[in-house]
Amino acid sequence: MVPLSPTGDRETDRMIAELQEQVNRAEEIGRQLGEVRGRGEAAGGQVTVETLSTGALVSLRIDPRALRLGSEALTEAIMEAAGHAARAAAEAANRLMASLLPPGSLEGTGPFER
Repeated sequence: MVPLSPTGDRETDRMIAELQEQVNRAEEIGRQLGEVRGRGEAAGGQVTVETLSTGALVSLRIDPRALRLGSEALTEAIMEAAGHAARAAAEAANRLMASLLPPGSLEGTGPFER
């Protein structure tokens, strides 16, 4: 005897099950996106920054030797490290989001691709 399906239509039930799997995967990706962090360095590693994928600063470490750079150079180093960290976090978030899409669906869609 063939088990009954919730809707009575096997194809509809299969599609519903696939959709539920996709929803579950999207929820997991959403959770992972909240944990994405990027790390950046500048001034030869004397300044280290960590950001969220939104670009929000999570941590800043300034080696005491970096204080010798002067305020303007130190500011530039912090901004540079923050930029590196934000890009790293954004790239990690993009990889997670791309994992939701079918393989090859993003090919040829980059800003410099034609």
